[in-house]
Amino acid sequence: MQSIMSAAARKSETGPIEPDRLEPFSSPREVDRVFGHDAAAQEFEEALRSGRLHHAWLLVGPEGIGKATLAYRLARTILAHAEAGDLLPGEPADVAPDHPIFRKVAGLAHPNLLLIRRTWMEKTKRYSQVISVDEVRRLRSFLGSTAGDGSWRVVIVDRADQLNQNAANALLKALEEPPPSTLFLLVSNAEGRLPVTIRSRTRALRLSPLDETALAGAVRAALERDGIEADEETLRTALALSQGSVRRALELVTGEGIGLYNDIVATFEGLPDLDGARVQRLAEKLAGVNETEQLELYLALLLGLIERLVHYGATGTGLKGAEEKLAQRLLTAETLPAWAEAWEAISAARAETFALNLDRGLLVLNSWFGLQELAASQTS
Repeated sequence: MQSIMSAAARKSETGPIEPDRLEPFSSPREVDRVFGHDAAAQEFEEALRSGRLHHAWLLVGPEGIGKATLAYRLARTILAHAEAGDLLPGEPADVAPDHPIFRKVAGLAHPNLLLIRRTWMEKTKRYSQVISVDEVRRLRSFLGSTAGDGSWRVVIVDRADQLNQNAANALLKALEEPPPSTLFLLVSNAEGRLPVTIRSRTRALRLSPLDETALAGAVRAALERDGIEADEETLRTALALSQGSVRRALELVTGEGIGLYNDIVATFEGLPDLDGARVQRLAEKLAGVNETEQLELYLALLLGLIERLVHYGATGTGLKGAEEKLAQRLLTAETLPAWAEAWEAISAARAETFALNLDRGLLVLNSWFGLQELAASQTS
């Protein structure tokens, strides 16, 4: 098995990483097992068995819980059964990794599968921030051609909340007048960002964060599948902090996530005094355009800690160790609303910063200045 350091080094040895893919792990379409979403898969498969399969499904839920992985499983099911000529009736089942359909989907080589996603911009050496209308216009030739290897086509949009307005309008036309035997699978982290017109033409599969058992199973399977080593202490910490997200747990295991978390806790422990030099160094580090994933992880860890502190303040449960000591020192029943408002303020600032491409370092600094002010007002 390869170490975390050697795995991470692969980033610089290959071409552009796929958008939203977490290196050094397999793409969702290469994963052969879905954890924690049996009910959603069953709902889809019951619709398939009934003969009244809706033409468009919206897989929605928090980031990193397996939405895309499930979408590819559903796509494989449709394509495999259609190719075999037994789409109905029959018992839907997943497709084995050694099946030709699995290999074609994993390689994006199946003629009846189209993936719509953000595109690589050679000029800037970055992926576009949105899915453009030109990307969605690929639907014209795809849906206009004769289906090969069976009678069904599958379109996956990952992620649908990244469609710009023109792209959303172009997709809407296809959803309004879908060709026969065409299945749309839309993956979204933020249902509210989708136009109502698109949401109204899809059937929603709402996926929840994974429970402890499913999360541990998914993370251990990913580490084993891709030959990544992680010590048990790091793994336990990552699982505890990930809030049901497989992606978040893997980020913590393989990157600097544990170090970022420890830095957050140490800064909290100093409040209402703020280590300005520490925060300034961190803000400068996370401000770069190539540090987007690290900044996202840092903010998720910060917001997750505040959320757990507020929950503990309201219930008296859910924390131990350093986090419990923080809650006991900083929170009271009377101050809970203010801490909840701090969570809202940082969340809103994060969304605005990424949407408008504002100063990312300033986002980090202002978040801590706000928390310092809040802590000072409650400990004075």
